[in-house]
Amino acid sequence: METKKLISIVVPVYNEQDNIPVLYEVASRELITLAQEYEYEFIFIDDGSTDRSWDVLQKIAACDDRVSAFSFSRNFGHQAALMAGYSHAKGDAIVSIDADMQHPPELILEMVRKWENGADVVYARKINRKDNIAKKSSAFLFYKLLDLISDVKIPRNVSDFRLIDKKVLAVVLDCKDKSPYLRGLVAWSGFRQEFIDCHYFKRFSGQTGYTWKKMFKLAWDGITGFSMFPLRLAAYIGMMIIFAGMVAGFYMLYHTFTGGVHFMLVTWLAEALVLMLGMQFLMVWLLGEYVGRIHRQEKGRPLYVVAKKADKSSIVKTAHIKIKKTSVKAHKSKKSTT
Repeated sequence: METKKLISIVVPVYNEQDNIPVLYEVASRELITLAQEYEYEFIFIDDGSTDRSWDVLQKIAACDDRVSAFSFSRNFGHQAALMAGYSHAKGDAIVSIDADMQHPPELILEMVRKWENGADVVYARKINRKDNIAKKSSAFLFYKLLDLISDVKIPRNVSDFRLIDKKVLAVVLDCKDKSPYLRGLVAWSGFRQEFIDCHYFKRFSGQTGYTWKKMFKLAWDGITGFSMFPLRLAAYIGMMIIFAGMVAGFYMLYHTFTGGVHFMLVTWLAEALVLMLGMQFLMVWLLGEYVGRIHRQEKGRPLYVVAKKADKSSIVKTAHIKIKKTSVKAHKSKKSTT
């Protein structure tokens, strides 16, 4: 008897006591339609909540054996909670969703369908931003900057509401980033990625725990985790200073030899100091390049990711399976006609 595929739903939680039951009820109602084809599980990660979130999770877990809940000793952050949920997920596909009901659980079914049609990553892309001007502007500037300096193309207007295949999960867990930026890691892993454009809702209840400080930290993790630009900034500054110093030096030499202008000794010393300052910036850049290589080595990301393999044995095996299935279908049709 063929075993059903498992869908894991990972939910990070921080002070969401009123939202957890609503998300669990709505998501369960949506997943019931998949019950004939799939098994599913919920993995809740309580990120050091100070309200009754843990009590609510314990009650739900006691009533449903498909629910697992874990509680952190303190607030470690949204990305750490997601990584913890990923590490406990056993599914063939893993859906991460926030507990505040801003992410519509109804999209889980569509994500699963796209996954069954060959997508390895399915993003829920936000097409409406009902945030204030400050948040909209900061998000726009951050993604614009990340596009310019990042080594990886990270999709815009996506959150951590997504589905990933278990092979993508294996790559993400194989990375050893201590300050993970999961939107970047999932994009970095490659594979076939698709999008579902959707509207996000307002929080069902309570206040967001994502303060400006946490958002800045997340943005900084994204920049430093996927770009060497901050370390190479010294090279650009150094080259500009040296260029300006050389222009000034040629100007002084030209007027000294052609116009008989005598510049004061302090002017020549200032010119020398400018050139030395530019050289210092270049030395800092060289040092930064070595630090960047150590940083990349410390992150422990694999050098490459193999998505598929083709050799004689695998091709013959696949062809044999197809021939066998075709023979079974032909046998059934022949039997039915007789």
